[in-house]
Amino acid sequence: MDVIRRNTDYAMRLTAGLVKGYNKSPISARQLAKDHDVSYDLTCKLLQKLSSAKLVKSSMGANGGFELAKEPDKISLYDIVQAIQGDISFNRCVLCPESCVNSSTCGISKKLIVLQSYMEDYLKKIMLSSL
Repeated sequence: MDVIRRNTDYAMRLTAGLVKGYNKSPISARQLAKDHDVSYDLTCKLLQKLSSAKLVKSSMGANGGFELAKEPDKISLYDIVQAIQGDISFNRCVLCPESCVNSSTCGISKKLIVLQSYMEDYLKKIMLSSL
C-alpha cells in the first residue's frame, strides 16, 4: 500500500522544479524529465494531469514549455496529490467505511481515519514556495 503513490511523488518533484522558473521562461517537459530523473512519457502524462487541475500551464512554440499556473504559495502538496491520485487512503475501510462489515466496532479504522485527516491537513499546509 502506497499512501503517496510513486507517480504522485514524481509530480511533486516536477512541480517543485517549476518553482525555480516561476515568472521566468517556461521549462520544457524534456528538461523537467531530465532534471528530475523521470521518463519523458511519464513526465508528459503527469504534466497533462497537473494542467487539467489548473496547477500548471503550457505554452507552445520555440520558447514554450510548462510553468506554474498559480503563485507557488497558492499550490499545496495536497493539491498535487488530488490532481494525480485523488484521495489519500490508508486502506479501503478509511476510503469507504460503509463497505466494511466491522466499521461500527473496529477501533483500528477509526484511528486510521484520524491519521488520514492529519495527513491531509499537513499536506494542505505545505506550499510549493516552502520547498
